[in-house]
Amino acid sequence: MSRVHTTAIVDPGAQLADDVEVGPYAIIEGDVRIGPGCRIGAHAVVCRYTVMGEGNRVDHHAVIGGLPQDLGFDPDVVTHVRIGQHNTFREHVTISRATVADGATIVGSNTYWMAGSHAGHDAVIGDGVILTNNVMIGGHAHIGKRAVFGGGSAVHQFCRVGERAMFQGNSATGMHVPPYTIHVKVSRIAGLNYVGIRRAEHLTGQDRKEIKQVFALLYRRGLMPADALAKMDDMDWGEPARRFVEFIRQTRSDEGHYHRGLCPLVDRGRPQANAASRAESADRADE
Repeated sequence: MSRVHTTAIVDPGAQLADDVEVGPYAIIEGDVRIGPGCRIGAHAVVCRYTVMGEGNRVDHHAVIGGLPQDLGFDPDVVTHVRIGQHNTFREHVTISRATVADGATIVGSNTYWMAGSHAGHDAVIGDGVILTNNVMIGGHAHIGKRAVFGGGSAVHQFCRVGERAMFQGNSATGMHVPPYTIHVKVSRIAGLNYVGIRRAEHLTGQDRKEIKQVFALLYRRGLMPADALAKMDDMDWGEPARRFVEFIRQTRSDEGHYHRGLCPLVDRGRPQANAASRAESADRADE
């Protein structure tokens, strides 16, 4: 039987697994489903149309599934938040539900959200992502698996962040961030996330070598992005490097709000190394 504190408010239309714990003054609205082993902390709010898998922890004053921060949104439109398993949402985390009818803001599994972090409407957050304090993920952003965000960092709406990318604290991007890279300042790449790559148990030595080769073709050879992709397509890659290449291809073909280009490399006085990056910036200027 669910353990619900006497001061909590649980709508009769909510579905809670038998062992769910609900703390003092928490609110769970109707049309909510919460899986086994979940813990909802004091004063937390789980809003309508939220579905949560097993083993999630929602800490004090967090709001999951609140209305999107979109002035044109009609609150009567049914949209969702869908959350996987074994995620932790610490104090004051906020996640907005989607804006498109029957659409969903999606959170994978095994993510960790520190105090005050936020994901906007229609965002997609991959498995194993870590958001430290006060991280802001804009609406419609796509965050790859095991990306890590330093405190106060921000991702503009409609941006993509690749798997195992790492954000410097207080950095912000309005462009796409390639997989396995370190993001710094405003829409800049400092280099590869060597520590993250080295610690990734599923990556072989050959995988790491190929990831470095893709990065070099994109940023270190003075190639235009189209020429870099052409060279990449002539090579035989393993799965991790191939995903890196496909991320680049996707961002090159994006249209509309997603047409943002790849973050350029930090300029360290090597103009030839940044030819591809300048070309990406030029693409954006031609919109």
